[in-house]
Amino acid sequence: MRKTLFWENGGLMLLDQTALPSREVYIRAESCERVAAAIKNMEVRGAPAIGLAAAYGFALGALSFVGAGPEWREHMKTVARVLSETRPTAVNLFWALRRMENKLHALHAEYDVTEPAPEVRAAFAAALLAEAEQMAVEDERDNRLLGAAGAALVPENAAILTHCNAGALATGAYGTALGVVRAAREAGKNPRIYACETRPCLQGARLTAWELWRENIPVTLITDGMAAYLMRQGKIDLVLVGADRIAANGDIANKIGTYALAVLAQAHSIPFYAAAPTSTVDLRAGSGDDIPVEERDGDEVRRLAGVQIAPPEVSVYNPSFDITPVKYITGLITEKGALSPPSAAALLKLIS
Repeated sequence: MRKTLFWENGGLMLLDQTALPSREVYIRAESCERVAAAIKNMEVRGAPAIGLAAAYGFALGALSFVGAGPEWREHMKTVARVLSETRPTAVNLFWALRRMENKLHALHAEYDVTEPAPEVRAAFAAALLAEAEQMAVEDERDNRLLGAAGAALVPENAAILTHCNAGALATGAYGTALGVVRAAREAGKNPRIYACETRPCLQGARLTAWELWRENIPVTLITDGMAAYLMRQGKIDLVLVGADRIAANGDIANKIGTYALAVLAQAHSIPFYAAAPTSTVDLRAGSGDDIPVEERDGDEVRRLAGVQIAPPEVSVYNPSFDITPVKYITGLITEKGALSPPSAAALLKLIS
């Protein structure tokens, strides 16, 4: 499949995930503000993809600067702020912006300037764009390493339950949880997938089912409320999800509904794995209690595909993520290997 995002002729091309699966169209972003809007509106989504989009958005901010030298630093601070205020839970966003800001600081030190002249600013912008491109290359590499590490945990002919979308659409390429599925198929293990529809925005139905169907990986779509019954019937061998932030103790934030699946999996003695790159680990969050959980507009629940399905005045609580405590997680799968069982000490050792 075509990539979720890529640079082309001075702009960032983003596959519009709000249009899938009916239409496969790309948005062209030529400013950091347009990238920020795409992240906030979920035209681009998934923690790694959000991080990459933010990195390119930062480079676009540098490319678009037209002011005087003294205004440069404030402009770039504004660029970082605009991008950072889009979505609070996916830590890859902040990881990517820190990396880009560190690159910019290094450039200032290398050129020994505080108010760069136009030709120096052009060199800075080119270097920032190259950094974003390098991050995209690393993302695909890490996803493939993660996939190989996870595939070793997948039994032959396994029936895997997944939630939301942690595939190529949620990353630069290949995917995290679905990267494990792809790697397992490449290893000849013939995995079969049950995909939860994932209310309220239906990322499982619209995106995961679409991704897998296009690649001829067997997939069966279920409503979110069916998972327990499938487990009781013995139809699920393991649960495999992504993560938007991993706390230092191993708790994870992931799409709302993940916590319920983890509890159900433990009740039915089914392994529960979360797959994410180490850039998703946030050591500053001691536990899941320290992870900010985004609450989105209630109309995502009141409306479905543009159709009003609840009274427009009814109150809605719409957290986009929930927290799964580490005690319910069989293992964490990263590009540096798998931790099973996960623990604070093992996680720190893995990423240090």
